[in-house]
Amino acid sequence: MINITDSISISENDLSFTFVRSGGPGGQNVNKVSTTAELRFNIAECQSIPHFVKNRLMNIAKNKISKEGILFISGNEFRTQEQNKEAVIKRFVNLVKQAAILPKKRFHTKPTRSSVEKRLIEKKKLGGNKNQRNYSIFDE
Repeated sequence: MINITDSISISENDLSFTFVRSGGPGGQNVNKVSTTAELRFNIAECQSIPHFVKNRLMNIAKNKISKEGILFISGNEFRTQEQNKEAVIKRFVNLVKQAAILPKKRFHTKPTRSSVEKRLIEKKKLGGNKNQRNYSIFDE
């Protein structure tokens, strides 16, 4: 079980991993060993994640989700399979944690008196500059 928050934990059976050959550091080893870790997670079929988290996860990670609703995360930062697998799991956990946090509602506030005065002074200054541009010798 992978614990994401106190209330959300995902079974490792829900995650599927594939390992692919990759470029990057490793020399000749790159051509022989499949070190890139690819994580696949079917968001729709997972029962342990609440619906609001699934919806937010789909919005946050739009570019990483296929048409079938499968989240795809890949990692090849390290030279070993195990390190890449751990890094991908860590990224997945951070993504789900981010989706589990509800955004705070923004309350509309009234602008302060000083900010309104600053804005009006700036408007007068800009208007004055524009007025000067229209000056003509023949206006007299």
